[in-house]
Amino acid sequence: MIIEFYCPRWGSEHLEWDVFLKNVKDAGFDDVEYALASIISKEELRSISKKLKDHNLKLILQHFDTYEPDFNKHDAAYANWFDLVKNVEVVKINSQTGKDFFSFEENNQLLALAEKFAKANNIEICHETHRNKFSFACHITKPFLETNPELKITLDVSHWVAVDESYLEDQAESMALALSRTEHIHARVGHTQGPQVTDPRAPEWQEALNHHLLWWDKIIERKKLNNDDVLTITTEFGPPPYMVTEPFTSNPLASQWDINVYIKDLLKERYN
Repeated sequence: MIIEFYCPRWGSEHLEWDVFLKNVKDAGFDDVEYALASIISKEELRSISKKLKDHNLKLILQHFDTYEPDFNKHDAAYANWFDLVKNVEVVKINSQTGKDFFSFEENNQLLALAEKFAKANNIEICHETHRNKFSFACHITKPFLETNPELKITLDVSHWVAVDESYLEDQAESMALALSRTEHIHARVGHTQGPQVTDPRAPEWQEALNHHLLWWDKIIERKKLNNDDVLTITTEFGPPPYMVTEPFTSNPLASQWDINVYIKDLLKERYN
């Protein structure tokens, strides 16, 4: 099985695309994940796609910015985002889907919309476990997985750890189901009081890191047992305000880029 490591565009938006993509290749990442805002033009999107091809890099597109609280408007905006990207060549789409305050039926309607698009366009869509979305907590996500046997997730378990204020020791059944349906990983390390440790290299965060490593290990083991060809992982430590900053100066306490490279190298060594 091949593990492909994706570098997030998030945190490097200040760089020109060509500079960013060179950095991605120089750091040893395989490809790029890009959180695509709905306001982007199709011309700009085509330009970005060309730059990726010029650098021989593949793309995972991330949906994130459908915020409309009115469900009908939200549903329409979600459909519009898919219409925007339907001709873009991607490895898969990672979707932050729905809202935590929508009903089970409403969020299921959004999942059905995504599934219809996925089948019509032969594109894999994974729905990210994320605060504020349908999948904001481990126990909340379980009935969606049970109801939708084709539902695939991007596991960013850092969100669940923060929401539940634990390392989910008391939710073994729900976690096992989530791990069995994970097709993409966001390799960020959270802790019981937040979605991102300050620096996973620091000794005080080794307990949090080890919990996440064991979850990722189980996904790798499952994929290998199934003889799957590829697993995609995005090292998705974020910039401020995800990255804690120094009071008054707002200087980040660590380097987001260095941490993402560290996590990529750690997992490459662990799984090779």
